[in-house]
Amino acid sequence: MKNSRIMMSSLAALSLVTVSACVTDPNTGEKKVSRTVLGGVGGAVAGGLLGGVIGGKTGRIIGAAAGGAAGGYVGYKMDQQIKELDEATAGTGVDVTSVDGGEAILVNLPDGVTFATGSYSISPGFRDLLDRVATSLRQYPNSLVDVYGYTDTVGSSSSNQLLSERRAQAVANYLIQQGVASSRIRSMGFGETNLAVQTGDGVNEPLNRRVEIKIIPFDQNDVQAAQQGN
Repeated sequence: MKNSRIMMSSLAALSLVTVSACVTDPNTGEKKVSRTVLGGVGGAVAGGLLGGVIGGKTGRIIGAAAGGAAGGYVGYKMDQQIKELDEATAGTGVDVTSVDGGEAILVNLPDGVTFATGSYSISPGFRDLLDRVATSLRQYPNSLVDVYGYTDTVGSSSSNQLLSERRAQAVANYLIQQGVASSRIRSMGFGETNLAVQTGDGVNEPLNRRVEIKIIPFDQNDVQAAQQGN
């Protein structure tokens, strides 16, 4: 089962560089083609990469293990980490959920706790929140970390794509600065694709402006399978 999951993740990762997706502009209803790097089984899905990992899981597990993760591994307490993240972010608007059939954790950082409009600079208030997430990631080192950036549909798709990439990279860099091993972290911008809500009314549109941090646990069996090329 572990091996099949790794293989599926690798196949999903291959789609990252080739997938083209049609998206609908909620303001105009017009269909347009986005060559944003999407990925996941069947293309783009809400909540990041469904069952997938940026760049492929196998190589990243090997890199993370070489960096010290999985040493003395006993058991990954995912439910415990979700509970602790919930408590650490209570009252902030952050949503922490189990995704990918219970194989990963998704931390959704919505508009209002992330970046100022049009900016990718991390504000003092956002730093405090990311510090709490970084503490959890350091406490539970046996995981890969994907950071996804999303925007709304205001402005051009090209500027939104670039902004989403810069925001995701800024969050990834900050987590690394807080002591999370760089070998564990990758980032990706989705621009105005993967909308959380299909709206152009200016009321619910801010729901599309968000950063997601996906935490993908692995154990010693995953490390051994990756090293064996399975």
